[in-house]
Amino acid sequence: MSIDSSEKTSLIAAAVQRLTAAADSRIPCAPIRDLLDVTDIDAAYAVQRLLTDLRVAAGGRITGRKIGLTSPAVQRQLGVDQPDFGVLFADMDVTGLPEVPSGRLLQPKAEAEIAFELGADLSDGDLDPAQIRAAVARATAALEIVDSRIADWNITITDTVADNGSSGLYVLGENWLTLDEFEPRDVRMRLFADGELASSGDGAACLGDPLVALAWLARTARDYGQPLRAGQVILSGALGPMVPTPPGTEIRAELSTLGTVTATFAKDNAAKDNS
Repeated sequence: MSIDSSEKTSLIAAAVQRLTAAADSRIPCAPIRDLLDVTDIDAAYAVQRLLTDLRVAAGGRITGRKIGLTSPAVQRQLGVDQPDFGVLFADMDVTGLPEVPSGRLLQPKAEAEIAFELGADLSDGDLDPAQIRAAVARATAALEIVDSRIADWNITITDTVADNGSSGLYVLGENWLTLDEFEPRDVRMRLFADGELASSGDGAACLGDPLVALAWLARTARDYGQPLRAGQVILSGALGPMVPTPPGTEIRAELSTLGTVTATFAKDNAAKDNS
């Protein structure tokens, strides 16, 4: 059944309120697809944009973007044919912390990815492969710690887009290379949880090439009026299946050429101040 614009505005506001309450209380909520049509991706991005605006108004600083749903298998699982994106904030980067603060997370999982740092804006032009490649200043191995405010990860594309692409935190590696020094699609990845191999994959698992994923993001972000800017960090999408990371988990991801990135999840799951 179709709804008018005023009713849609009210439903979008209700979705924002539900997700905000889940984040503030640290109690996962019901899916929001009872509020938004499961195929209305534009409405879901409207929710994400309002949540982003609230976070910025509260002092949050945008530092980049994350790309999700780059795996064809996951796309088939959710019944979609495209990736999605979320917004990265400065306080999501926990690279410099001795432990990942488990108390800031609800139901986290880790993915190994390639992180790109942009040296140029991707706001104008054709955004063709040559322009995308030239815009990348450098890259490193990364762990994206995905999370969901939706209970039991019971999500569709609408739920995850609205929930900032199911974003949580991230950790960046120490070894940075330029695209003259490695080829993203050729990277091989192994991820270990508590010393046991838990996930593996390669650059081809990310839309065939992480640079293809970056190109998709550049076009889509521009279409939504949020073009990518120089200096931003882009988490380009998982190279293999995600792995649950309850408190106490030790994660190590090995990415050929790019090196190793590690994270230890704090055993104390008490809520901590995000500021």
